[in-house]
Parts: sequence; structure tokens; C-alpha cells
Amino acid sequence: MDQEFDNKSADSRPSSGSASSAPRERWEESTNGTRSEEFSRHLTWSLLAVAFLASFGSSMLYGFNLAVVNSPAEYIKAFYNETLTERHHWIPDEHFLTILYSLTVSIFAIGGMTGALLVGKLVTKYGRKGTLVRSTMLVFIGGSLMGFSRWFRNPFMVIAGRFITGVHSGISLSVVPMYLGEIAPKNLRGFLGLVPSIHICLGVFSAQVLGLSELLGKEEHWPLLLSLVLFPTLVQLMLLPWFPESPRYLLIEKGNVHATVSALKCFRKKGNIQAEVEEMQEEQRSLSSIKTLSVRRLLMDRSVRWQVLTIVVVNIGMQLSGIDAIWFYTNEIFRNAGIPEPHIQYTTVGTGAIEVISGTLGCFTIERVGRRPLIIGGFLFMGLCCAGITVSVLLQAQFPFMSYISVGCVVGIIAGFCIGPAGVPFLITAELFKQSHRPSAYTVAGCLNWLSNFTIGFVFPFLEDATGPYCYLIFCAVCWGVAAYTIWVVPETKNKTFLEISQMFATKNSAQKEDPTPNSHLKLALMNGYGSLRLHDEK
Repeated sequence: MDQEFDNKSADSRPSSGSASSAPRERWEESTNGTRSEEFSRHLTWSLLAVAFLASFGSSMLYGFNLAVVNSPAEYIKAFYNETLTERHHWIPDEHFLTILYSLTVSIFAIGGMTGALLVGKLVTKYGRKGTLVRSTMLVFIGGSLMGFSRWFRNPFMVIAGRFITGVHSGISLSVVPMYLGEIAPKNLRGFLGLVPSIHICLGVFSAQVLGLSELLGKEEHWPLLLSLVLFPTLVQLMLLPWFPESPRYLLIEKGNVHATVSALKCFRKKGNIQAEVEEMQEEQRSLSSIKTLSVRRLLMDRSVRWQVLTIVVVNIGMQLSGIDAIWFYTNEIFRNAGIPEPHIQYTTVGTGAIEVISGTLGCFTIERVGRRPLIIGGFLFMGLCCAGITVSVLLQAQFPFMSYISVGCVVGIIAGFCIGPAGVPFLITAELFKQSHRPSAYTVAGCLNWLSNFTIGFVFPFLEDATGPYCYLIFCAVCWGVAAYTIWVVPETKNKTFLEISQMFATKNSAQKEDPTPNSHLKLALMNGYGSLRLHDEK
């Protein structure tokens, strides 16, 4: 077996003057058909399985929890009203119930921000996959609290359950794209990096379908609806531990070459494993005197200031774009647009189907068109639709057909978001930073993401009451601002190594470019089936 791997590895290594260098050059300038062939050659079943499992038990839950409180909103408010009357002999008014329900919606984001703060330490101590597996316990606790809340007649079990599942989502929303970005070859990072965004859309769609009045959208079933998060997590817990840890984590942070090569053999099957290990070691040598940075040191590091500013802009922008307001309060928005009450739930499900289609389209086009076009196009289109909602709502009293324009704009916001802004910010957070900076970068991005999520979830009902349809003009300005920033600042990262992307920002950061092939005492020897290393003294 080892000898067979030796031959395959030797055959796959390009060398100057060899016959393999010409096909490699031709591949760089190949047609779309050849790119598709190369894409399928590197996309193994193990990569697909890990991307599915990591996203199914994590990212899908995030999407599910975003939308699941939308359908049973009135039943949850009624439950709060009943239990507060029973326990405290006090009948709360409608304003207090609105505040309590807004807290139920937005406490999920507070939990998410708490989880995001833990990401840096968790992934450094337990690894990427290890963190995902261990964090599943939070879902079992939170889901159980929500599921039994009506049995125990305790409304605060719902709020606590939402908070705990939020902590899990805060961890996984950062760790899943980090894990997939590190196990993927560079020509598949975009595709695998957007698999979680598809699952977010699937989670939203599942919550909308299961929330129909014909299914679990009934007063007696809403606790069961909230607790369904347990099933995907159970699937992930049973299967994900059988797959390897991130090879980059194993080599750069743990120094375990044998485990690194074993993980790469599982994820690649074909391809030049030796070249990937060499690229990781090249990054490791550039970080030889730098351990994982804390958040404070990351924010003070002038060599990555533009990368940090970029993740701040895109992560705040993706939440303040108005998408969370759409997801949290879809039914209310459609009701205000004049959609008949019996048709609202089906219209909402239709928007969920658009999300899934748009997310899938973005996933399968990102390696062809790149990251920047999806971000720029998505935010520009979302801004246009936000402005369209304002105009259509203002005019629907004079022109009844404008209510349909309003619904179309809501669908347009969702489609524009899911095709790019939903997943690309998480992907480029992994791509813009090297191994030493990446955990803290995800902590910063996650905290800002969740803080913005909480702000929208809690403030939007009151903002809408105060400004009416004009509140969408605020979202419009945010969307177009992020698109403009991306046009002028963010480079294309498609098919670039992490080290190459870091060098692209060197001029902006007024830092000296790193030598792409620095001298070092550590060189990679001819690899056997287990990837042996030997030391060379520099002459």
C-alpha cells in the first residue's frame, strides 16, 4: 500500500523539464470544461460528506432558529400571557408582550455573540472538528428546555433554550467555515465554503414548511417545533467524529506530520499531497516566532489592519442589510404589504424555496465568477430591493398592485443575500488571515455579526413603528456602502493560497512583502506513504 502511494505521489509531483509541467500550464488557461474536470477530480466523497455533516448539524440549525419563531409568534405570546397570569396574577399589556417576544427572538443573538467570544480558545485547544463535536451538547440542553417549557409552564425555559442554542450557533457559525476552508484544496475553497450557507437557507426553509398550520404550526405543537434542532445535531454527533481533523491545524499548530498526511489522504485521494504539505510548512515557517494571536493583539497588528477592517465591514453589513428583519418578521412584513392572512404562510414558504435555489446557485458559481462579484452584486441588488419596498408600501394605497411589488422586493432581498452575502463573508474571513490570526479574526467577525443580529432583531419592530417603510432606506444605504467598499478595497481571492492572499494586502498595510520561498532549516524530504521529514542544514 505504501509503495503504491509512493508511486502515485512521485508521479503527481511536477518538476522542471518534466512532461507534467506542460499539462499543468495548460490547466491554468483551460476552458470551462477542463475546469469542471479538475473540479470533480479534487472533489472527493469524504470532502462532500464532511461539508454536509458539519453544516447539517450546525449551520442548518442557525437558519432554522432564525425563522422558527416567526410562525408560532402569536402562540408564544399567548403562552407568555397565560403563564404570567397564572404565576404572578398579573395580566401583561400588549407592549410588554411585544418586548418579551422581541427578547425571545433576539436572545438567540446574545447567545451567538457569547459563543463567538469562545471560538478562538476552543479551536486552539480542541481543534476545528473537536470543537464542533463538543459543542453539540449545547443543542441537547437548549432543545430540551424549549421542548419541555409548556409542560413545566415556564416561559423563561424558552428564553434560556434560545440563548443556549444561540451559543452553539455562535461557535459553529465561525468554526464550520474555518474547518471547511482549511480542509479544502484552494480551487474548492469557495464551493465548500458556501455549503454552510446552503444549509442556512435549508434551515430557514425547513422552519417555514414545518411551521405551516397543516403541520406543526398549531398551538399545541410549537414546543415540538422549537425542539426539532435535536435531530440534525444527533446525526452530526454520530458521524462527524469518524472524519479527520483539519490538516492545517494538525501540522501548523500541533506539528503532527503523520496525522496531517493521513488526513490529506482521506480528503484528497488524488492530487499532490506533498505540494500541500510544503505550502503548509511554508506558512508555518513564516509564523515560526508567532503563536496564535489574541483578539487584542489582532486589533493592534498594523500588518493586518485592512483585513480586519474588511471583515468588520462585511460582517456588520450582512446583518444590517435588513435580512434578519426579513427572516424574523416575514409574516408581519407580508401582512403590512396587504397579503391576505390565509396566504401569508404559503408566501413565506415560497421565499424559503427562493433562498435554497439562490444559495445553491451561489455555491456552484463562486469558483467560476469569484468572491467579489457575488458580494458586490448581492449587496447592490439587495439595496435596490430595499428602496423598492419603501416605494411600493408608500404607493400601495393608491395602486393595489404595489403590494405584489413589495412581496417581490422581499423575495429579491432574500435571493440577493443568499447568492453571495450569506456565505462569502465567512469564507473570506478564513482566506484573508494566516493560521496565527484566523481564530481571533473569527472571534471579531462573529461578535460583530451577532451584535448586529441582536440589534436588528430587538430594534426592528420599534424602528418600523417609528419610521414606517422608510426604515428600509437605512438598509439600502448599508447595502450600497458595503458594495462600494468591496469594489475599492477587497481583492479577488479565488485560487490563491493563504500566504498569497496575505501578500496581496502587504502594500495596503504598508508592510514588506514576505518572501514566498524563505530560507529555512526545515525542508520536506521525498515523502513516503506517511510523509516523513528530515532536517537539512543550510549551507
